[in-house]
Amino acid sequence: MKDFVQMAEKILLSCGKEEAKNDAELIFRYLMNVDKMGFFKLWGTELDDATGERYLDLVAKRAEGVPLQHITGTQEFMGLTFLVKPEVLIPRQDTEVLVNEVIQMVRDIKKSCKVLDLGCGTGAIGLSIARLCENAKVTLSDVSSKAIEAAKQNAKVMGLEKKVSFEQGYLFAPFEGRFRRDTFDIIVSNPPYIRSDVIPTLQVEVREHEPILALDGGKDGLDFYRAILEKAQKYLTKTGVLAFEIGNDQALAVAQIAKELHKFNECKFVKDLAGNDRVLIFS
Repeated sequence: MKDFVQMAEKILLSCGKEEAKNDAELIFRYLMNVDKMGFFKLWGTELDDATGERYLDLVAKRAEGVPLQHITGTQEFMGLTFLVKPEVLIPRQDTEVLVNEVIQMVRDIKKSCKVLDLGCGTGAIGLSIARLCENAKVTLSDVSSKAIEAAKQNAKVMGLEKKVSFEQGYLFAPFEGRFRRDTFDIIVSNPPYIRSDVIPTLQVEVREHEPILALDGGKDGLDFYRAILEKAQKYLTKTGVLAFEIGNDQALAVAQIAKELHKFNECKFVKDLAGNDRVLIFS
């Protein structure tokens, strides 16, 4: 087994994979269905040729640029395990900054708190909030039927089916109508925010294996912030707040959009661990 894993690490290193050692281990653990302790227990054992071939086939996919999460089918986020699919954006650790801020706001409200995860993808944001906040009542929405399908699957695995609801449609479309206008205490969103001209320059794992629908924020990367800021207050309670994840150079631009639209009075900036502005909270 050791020889195969070390060979895999060399293959991944030769392809420029910075996390080659970690990837080689996680692919093996996925194939053998073992945890880290199980991995170490198997380290000195012999691996039969058929298993070794299956392992190296998976390693070859990773070497070609297939994301590790698409090989293993999972991603850790907020201490929870989410199922992921190629049709839906893989949750990123940076988004945990946004989730932690919203969780604190939900807990501060104390009473039942209605939260909308707008553009939910796998459900990483909304389901994390529902799982970690007893008083949260979460609605998850997305324009993509594949995203809703993935989020529902994660909700089922986490036992959250009775605590969350789902809507499919573009932004606020599912919540508006002649006899309906839902309102929420918190609207949280990690919208597409990459400039269209930057998409072709992204890593192969992203540009060739992640859904462009979840990445492309238009010519300046700000299209979805404009669309959400323009209508969000209609769907918030009087004391409601809107929380965004943003690109690390977009904070002032998004704040300026709100100012120009005459929306919201207050704007709070929150930095990530690298010291970049990562979250904006409007109230």
